[in-house]
Amino acid sequence: MAGSTNPSIRTIWGLAKCDELRMTDEELHLVVMAQTGKESIRKLTKKEITRVVYVLSQMKESSRRGREVRTPQYDGTTQNQRRKVYKLMQSLGWNEKRINGMCRRMFKIDRLEWLNYKQISDLIEALKAMLNRQEEKS
Repeated sequence: MAGSTNPSIRTIWGLAKCDELRMTDEELHLVVMAQTGKESIRKLTKKEITRVVYVLSQMKESSRRGREVRTPQYDGTTQNQRRKVYKLMQSLGWNEKRINGMCRRMFKIDRLEWLNYKQISDLIEALKAMLNRQEEKS
């Protein structure tokens, strides 16, 4: 019984594959990993499912707002920017708590989802620089 009051794994997949997001399986798993630290969607608890559904809903809503306006609006993050952050987080071995801590330090904003276009662009550049330094040490 999937719905807004009782989200399920089917709800997660439905949101990920909707017209606004069109996520690949890998992209969905990156979001799940970033939000819960788990690689398997089947192993999510009800609370974690609710969290992932919330994040995907926010991504869908953000994507929808971008389409309604004909000229680019740079007050929200784009779907591609969020995907890039999740991929960089995975490469660095980071979780949601750690990325939110970095958002607090860099922008005085508590959550990744609340960053605007410019802020998330700066965050992506900082993460790429960190990854490059990490690879140089290896």
